[in-house]
Amino acid sequence: MKKNFLTAVAITVIAFFVAAEIAVAADVSFSGQLRSRFEYNEQTDANAATDGDDFIATRMRLNANVNINDSTSAFIQMQSQRIWGNATGGSGGGTTGSGNASFTPSDGDNSVGLHQAYFTLKNFAGTPADLKLGRQQVVLDGHRLFGHTGWTTGANTHDAVRLTHKGGNHTLTYAYILAGESADVGQTQDIDVHLAHANFQGILGGGLSLYYVAFLDGCGSSAGTSCNNLANDIHTIGFRQAGQLFGINYRGEYYHQWGDARADASLQTSQDFAANTVESVIDRDAYMFGLRIGKKFNNVAMKPSLTIWYDQLSGTDDGDISGNEWGTFNTLFDTGHKFYGHMDVFLSNRNLGTGALGLIDMALKGSIQPMPGWTVKAAFHWFETDTSASGNPNSVGSTVADGAGDELGTEVDLQLIHKYNANTKISAGYSIFAPSQLFVEQRSIVGSSELEWAYVMFDVKF
Repeated sequence: MKKNFLTAVAITVIAFFVAAEIAVAADVSFSGQLRSRFEYNEQTDANAATDGDDFIATRMRLNANVNINDSTSAFIQMQSQRIWGNATGGSGGGTTGSGNASFTPSDGDNSVGLHQAYFTLKNFAGTPADLKLGRQQVVLDGHRLFGHTGWTTGANTHDAVRLTHKGGNHTLTYAYILAGESADVGQTQDIDVHLAHANFQGILGGGLSLYYVAFLDGCGSSAGTSCNNLANDIHTIGFRQAGQLFGINYRGEYYHQWGDARADASLQTSQDFAANTVESVIDRDAYMFGLRIGKKFNNVAMKPSLTIWYDQLSGTDDGDISGNEWGTFNTLFDTGHKFYGHMDVFLSNRNLGTGALGLIDMALKGSIQPMPGWTVKAAFHWFETDTSASGNPNSVGSTVADGAGDELGTEVDLQLIHKYNANTKISAGYSIFAPSQLFVEQRSIVGSSELEWAYVMFDVKF
């Protein structure tokens, strides 16, 4: 018995040192993140007269970065997300697994999964392009069309093959994303995304990016919960130019979309598309453009900054309906939290949360640094629809009065960010949304008082 025990100990020690030597030889490094956030949320409650929901969400990540040799590397990221005290999972920010209640035994917890797992081959097959294959984030420029939605607890990744060439002042990227896979023989329920992206630096004090994205969903399953045998193809082409000229920070971008929109149209039940979805084609004709101009005064006390912001995303009106067209821009895989207010009331990529009427966001943003390691930010957003609600009775539907107008409401965002140390950031925020008549009637909100949201977050990285 004693001999067997000593043998087992010896084998364990040998295995430990062998694994350590392999890790050293392969150049393995580990990192991770622990992020906990308290939130108070009223904007998802249809009854404005009642108190909102409060919860604490936690994200836990463990990363392994492996440099295998000069041309091959790999990255694996494990992630667990949960709501404090939640016994079942699946609510309050999208947690999965068995939950985190004191009454839930940990031995039944299966909520840890792969967030990213990919390998990279440099100069793949002798070409001047690197190949990245596997589950990965696809983030481009300012997250407008492709982002990781990092504010959300779970965040977003894709099963993708990505080829990237860098040379001189340019970067060229092609990516294939299998966004949805089905078991049907004809593969009509698969959702394929092809992305071509080119970035050129040194243009007008910054960089120019060109885009083409083909989002191909022959079944229309991306617009609903199951296949409805209607196409939902989205072709997007556009550009983004951002940089600094004469000390002024600026950004301008424009995107146009076309394709078959029968699936999107059939699901917009408040509009008069239901009878038209039997037609052979409902064409997509949508656009989005955004402008930003700002200035940061680094040589002034507290380093203040001021930014003027304008975004316009097209919507669908009665003229579109009569012509069998879908005019609402689809934001694809954007990180909407960066753009349309911190309260996230306009995040639906298909109809923008406005009943497909489009969205205009005019904002004024500012920041100061009162002392080293501290930043205070403030933003004021004024939201309205792109197409007229009162002038398009079919596109509005029966739930909105004729005199509702186009205004959706205003939002004020306040944020305090403190770099506690090199690995820890503490932030807090408060937002208030003042809804208009159109917003209240579209979402069937009981009462019209302001909606509040607040958070406190600790983010530790190692």
